[in-house]
Amino acid sequence: MPEPLTLESFRADLAEFLYLRPDEIDLDDNPLDAGLDSLRIATLLERWQAAGAHVSFVDLAERTSFAQWWRLLTERRGGAARADT
Repeated sequence: MPEPLTLESFRADLAEFLYLRPDEIDLDDNPLDAGLDSLRIATLLERWQAAGAHVSFVDLAERTSFAQWWRLLTERRGGAARADT
């Protein structure tokens, strides 16, 4: 079973694909400007869907910051994701 999605794991996932440390992730950054391409986004999406987030590629593409992605992931888990961790 996949690890539950938390803000800490969200940052770690992003950091892995951006070759950064999780504490270097600025949630106000635009995902494309930060260096994510469509293949990396699709891979992250699969990971988050496996963790129970009901989002699509289009859902993510319509949002322009990592913070917006996190809010969406939190909402689409029915409040199960912890926004404060």
